[in-house]
Amino acid sequence: MRDLPATRPHTLRAHLRETMRLAFPVMLARLGVLTIVAMDTAMSGHASADDLAWYVVAVAPQVPLLLVGIGLLMGTVVMTAQAVGAGKPKGCGAIWRTALVHALGAGALMALACAFGESFLLAAGQPADIAAGGGRVLAALGLGLPGLLLYVATSFFLEGIGRPIPGMVIMIGANVLNVGLNWLLVFGHGGFPALGAEGAAIATSIVRWGMFAAAVLYVLRFVNRRRFGITAAGDPAERLGPRMRRIGLPAGLAHGMEASAFAAMTLIAGLLGAAEVGGYSIPMNLLALAFMGAIGLATAASVRVGNAVGRGDRSGVRWAGWVAAGVAAVYMAGLAVVFALAPVWFTRLYTTDAAVLAVAVPTLLVCAVAAVPDGVQTVFIGALRGASDVWPATALYVVAFWIVMVPLGYWLAVPRAMGAPGLMIAVAVGATLAAVLLGWRFRQVSSRTVRRA
Repeated sequence: MRDLPATRPHTLRAHLRETMRLAFPVMLARLGVLTIVAMDTAMSGHASADDLAWYVVAVAPQVPLLLVGIGLLMGTVVMTAQAVGAGKPKGCGAIWRTALVHALGAGALMALACAFGESFLLAAGQPADIAAGGGRVLAALGLGLPGLLLYVATSFFLEGIGRPIPGMVIMIGANVLNVGLNWLLVFGHGGFPALGAEGAAIATSIVRWGMFAAAVLYVLRFVNRRRFGITAAGDPAERLGPRMRRIGLPAGLAHGMEASAFAAMTLIAGLLGAAEVGGYSIPMNLLALAFMGAIGLATAASVRVGNAVGRGDRSGVRWAGWVAAGVAAVYMAGLAVVFALAPVWFTRLYTTDAAVLAVAVPTLLVCAVAAVPDGVQTVFIGALRGASDVWPATALYVVAFWIVMVPLGYWLAVPRAMGAPGLMIAVAVGATLAAVLLGWRFRQVSSRTVRRA
C-alpha cells in the first residue's frame, strides 16, 4: 500500500489526483459516521414519532461533545502529516499513542456528561416527556463516546501517513453491524425487547467500540512498526502533548462553536413542537450526510497542506487548499440539485407522519441552498488546520454561527413564525458568511512563509 505520493504534484491534474486519492476513502468513512446516525434516526422514526423526537433531541447535545473531542484530536493528523512531509515518519507512532491518551480522557468525561442528559434537556426548555426519553437515549449514546474517539485518533494517524482506506472499510462494516443490531433492539426481533430510540443508541455504542478494536488491529498488523515508530520511544509525551493541544484546543473549540450553534437551532425547533423538530431534523440530517463528504475533502486538505508545510512548500499549500475547496463546491452543488429535485422522496425515507412531512419538505428545499457554502467553509478550516492556523478560524466561527446564525434563526422561526424553514434560511446565511471569512483567512495564510507546528 502506498503511503505517500512518489513526486510532488506540480499541475492541476496532479493536485486533483492526490486530493481525491486521500479524500475519497475519507469521504466514505466520514459519511459512514453520519449514516449510522441517519439509520438510527430513520429506524427510530419508524418505531414512533416520540422515538424520533427523543433520538433527535439526544443527538443535538451529543454532537457538539463529539465534535469537540474530534477537534481536540485534530493535532494527530496535522502533526503526523507534517512529520511525514519533513521526512521524519518514525515520530508518528509516538504521536498516535499520545492521541490515544487524549481520546480516552476526553471520551470518559463526555460519557459522564451524557449521564445527566435529562437534566440538561429540561434546563434547555424541552417538555418533560421529550426530556425524559431523550435523556435515556443520550446516556446510552454516551457509553460509546470513548470508543469512538479512540477510533478517531487511530484513523487520524492512518490518514496522516496516507492510509485512509482502512477507516473506510471499517466504517462500512460498522454500518452493516449497526443496521443488524437496530433491527434487533429498536423493533424487538429475535427475542429482544423493543427499545425504540434507546435500542438504537445502545446498538451504536456497541458498534463504536468495535470500530476502535478493528482499527487498532489493523495498525498492529499492517503498519510498518519500524518505519513509523509504532512502538519506538519517539518524542516524549511532555513535548507531544502540548503541541497536540496547541492545535487541538482551538480546533475543538471551533467544532464546539459550530456544533453547539446547530444544536441550539435544533432546540429552537423543539420549542415549536414535535412536528417542527422532526421536520427540521430530517433536512439537517441529510445536509449532515452531504457534509461528511466535505469533511473528507477537508481532511485531505489538512493532510496535503500539512505535507506542504513540512517540506516548506508555500505554493503547495495554496494549491492543496484551493483545489480541495473547488472540489467541495462542485460535490455539494450536485447533491443540492438532487435534494431540490426529490424533496418528498428523501423526507419519506425518515417518516410517513403527515405533520412532519409538511414541515420537512419545504425545509429541505431551503437546505439545498445551504449545502454549497457549508461544504466549502469546512474545507477552508481543514486547510487552515493543516497550516497550524487555528485560533483565527475559531474566532470567525463565533462570528458566523453564534453572532449571526443563531439569533437570526430564532428571529425567523419564532417572532416571524417561519418555523423550520426560517431556521434553515439562517443556516444558509451563517454557512455563506463562514465560507467567505475562512476563504479570506486562508488566502492570507497561504501567501506567507509556512512553518511546522
